[in-house]
Amino acid sequence: MKPLFLLLGSNLGDRVSYLQEAYLQLSAIFGESGQKSSMYETAAWGVEDQPAFLNQALLFHLDLPPLEILAFTQQVEQDLGRERKERWGARVIDIDILLYGNTVLETPTLTIPHPHLHQRRFTLAPLAELAPEFDHPVLGQTIAQLLAVCPDTLPVRLIS
Repeated sequence: MKPLFLLLGSNLGDRVSYLQEAYLQLSAIFGESGQKSSMYETAAWGVEDQPAFLNQALLFHLDLPPLEILAFTQQVEQDLGRERKERWGARVIDIDILLYGNTVLETPTLTIPHPHLHQRRFTLAPLAELAPEFDHPVLGQTIAQLLAVCPDTLPVRLIS
């Protein structure tokens, strides 16, 4: 069983409910023992002229092929009403695969570790809450170390 780290994000509608429902659906698929970080309110990254996001990191332990995990996460996004209109645009739910054990994978549809993980404070802050000592399999630094030197200066505020 490998640790799977996901990041949930929502900046439209009832953001808390979308994160809660995504967690429930993912727990039904990946196992009820999933852990979740606190929720963090974060400024939008990439396309900044949009509402603030709520973000939350999740941890599951499983042993599935990465592309099967991607298919499950995209199905949950679709079930919750995600519409893909604009890259980094506003959305009711976003589920990113951040890390999957020590897996290093690059396909046209999926890259693990997430290629921007170390550049985004909104990703590192909740991830560091769950696994500060987890080593990034490519960069060789812990999540806590990556957060300490993260170049992203956008605000990240603990909600719960």
